[in-house]
Amino acid sequence: MISRRTRTGGALSTAAALGIFALAVAGPAARAADAGTPMDARIQALEPELETYVAAGMKAFDTPGLAIGIVSGDKLVYAHGFGVRSKAKGGTVGTRTVFQIGSTTKAFLAATLAIAVDRGKLHWDDRIVDLDPEFQLKDPWVTREFRVFDLLAQRSGLPPYANDSLGILGLDEAALIRSLRNVEPVSSFRSTFAYTNITHLLAGRIVARGEGAADWNAVLRQDLLEPLGMAETSTTAEAIEAAPDHTQGHRWTPDGTVEVPFTPIFPYAFGGAGDMNSTIEDMARWMRLQLRDGSFDGQKIVSPENMAVTRTARVAINDKMFYAMGWVGISTPNGRVIWHNGGTPSFGAYVGFAPEKDVGVIVLTNAENVGFPDAVGAWVLDRLLDNPRVDHAAAALDAAKTRFAASAKAFVKPENPQPTLPLAPLAGSYAEPSLGQAVLRQDGDGAVLELQDGGTVLQLEPWDGSVFTIRQKPVGRFAAMVEDSGPSPAGFAQFQIDTDGTKPLLRLTIENQSYMFRRE
Repeated sequence: MISRRTRTGGALSTAAALGIFALAVAGPAARAADAGTPMDARIQALEPELETYVAAGMKAFDTPGLAIGIVSGDKLVYAHGFGVRSKAKGGTVGTRTVFQIGSTTKAFLAATLAIAVDRGKLHWDDRIVDLDPEFQLKDPWVTREFRVFDLLAQRSGLPPYANDSLGILGLDEAALIRSLRNVEPVSSFRSTFAYTNITHLLAGRIVARGEGAADWNAVLRQDLLEPLGMAETSTTAEAIEAAPDHTQGHRWTPDGTVEVPFTPIFPYAFGGAGDMNSTIEDMARWMRLQLRDGSFDGQKIVSPENMAVTRTARVAINDKMFYAMGWVGISTPNGRVIWHNGGTPSFGAYVGFAPEKDVGVIVLTNAENVGFPDAVGAWVLDRLLDNPRVDHAAAALDAAKTRFAASAKAFVKPENPQPTLPLAPLAGSYAEPSLGQAVLRQDGDGAVLELQDGGTVLQLEPWDGSVFTIRQKPVGRFAAMVEDSGPSPAGFAQFQIDTDGTKPLLRLTIENQSYMFRRE
């Protein structure tokens, strides 16, 4: 699915929720319990209000199901499921119900890098070109200087979500990594926060090579899932569908959520950037590892020193928030919080903890993340840290509706469009450095562009003169994914003429990134 919802939902990203904790500095203070009360008792005291808050938020966002867990004192103190696994089929959500967890996967990737460093297989300051000679970015100096600690730090200088759409168009891991060499940087290296996912594919490849494993998923299972006993966690669409207690995902709209099928293309094509499925009980084990700085049941899995490296600030997001490696750090009025959210086109997740207070929360939902799981997680930690009370869910819902309206408005056809450009003379073979070969053929008033590498077929529909909207056609392995992606187009296509005035050009703009096809 090449849909605007992969952004408004924060697919594999923190984009929809970066302002959540910043809201905690305003509003009247309200305490969950006296500051001297043990954390277990504070959690128990919060339960009735928490369950009311979750139920109200689920109704407001039309979220079918949610599961939440709160960990403290090296145990899962509170765990509860709400709602149903599927709008169509029902089924109760529980603490062992399987959800996609999206970009909260990135912290697992960071931990596998830390383990490799512990073992001497890698070093944080190793140059990527020394580990993978094929690695290349547009800027030769950045290519030479890019190091292991840069892979997850979200400060590459590339535009946000650089070439993510190519994965949704069907390009494989190698092609996605290779495509970064064609992306123009938009800021200087290491200076500006800009969220990317493809750099994590490269990180997964590098750690797998260092550990002598087939792929990153094999490293994940060997180094983390098995030692932690996360037996119900998996990394494929087939695995979550086969789980007897799994949720079905739902796309969000202001008018209600819509159930959608699983697809092996997204998020599973993005590996360590977001391909995991898990449960509250399994994620509680992961949280215990974080709160114990790399140890679990008395066994050291990651050294405290290298666990700390994954949480060390790499780039500022704003004056109170920074990005580390698979984690966001935030200063709240009453303590530091480390967190990350996750979003796929039909699931949402939040994982956050206050290390000095020895408490963490996990929230999993079976609806696209437009801010609700993040809001619940922020609300819980605010209450347990005695931060000012803020209705994060209400603020997130208002923001989601605003983003949705703005995105839909972008595709409203002009009142007096120019006549549609004749397409017959433009048909033929085209090529683009990242997307490869393509064939354009006229199709009624519009055209069809068939991408040879990924297997995607794009429908070009008249919009204004030489400009057409783009929709991905539901064919082959993309059928179920596209049919349920929503009504809006994915982007725009515009026909132009080469500077020498001889050959036509076709510029595709998807998710604010452009790809220029030249006719061969």
